[in-house]
Amino acid sequence: MIRSAPVVEDAVTRTRWRAVAPALCVGAAVAIGFATWAILDGRPETGGAWALGAAALLVAAGLVVPKDDPMPRMLLSFVDRVFDGAILASIAWVTRAEDPAAAAGALLALAAGFLAAYVRARGAALGYLVEESAGTRAIRTGLISVALLAGWTAWALFLVAIWMLLVALVRASQVAKEERG
Repeated sequence: MIRSAPVVEDAVTRTRWRAVAPALCVGAAVAIGFATWAILDGRPETGGAWALGAAALLVAAGLVVPKDDPMPRMLLSFVDRVFDGAILASIAWVTRAEDPAAAAGALLALAAGFLAAYVRARGAALGYLVEESAGTRAIRTGLISVALLAGWTAWALFLVAIWMLLVALVRASQVAKEERG
């Protein structure tokens, strides 16, 4: 009789890897919660450390998420938007009175991030190949985290906003190129 143990091991390995990305996303969501709490509690350095941990988990999840399984990809996208929404909104809230430039940068970065995500999602829904790379996610989340850790909040958030607007433009141009081609 021919044994199929390697096939079973391969299926088990594939199943385990499919569970890795959602587990990383759940860990990132927990870290985002702690980061938001620390920022709202007036401890931006602690919030930056938690945000950096969440950023690392999100980037790792983006690297291991299966391309053929839409549920982990959707979860990753959702937690990625939670990162922006919770952390940038809490920065805007905390800095609104003492540093209006940082609050404006946070809100602009939040809007630009959501615009870039919308362009990607809309393009994908229309059947175009518009992917979000791990590098884009790493730059955005890493810059926000390091800004909190180092106290460079105002200018770094404007830099994140500019970065995300450029990402949105590149994604829109990808859709336009595919439409013409």
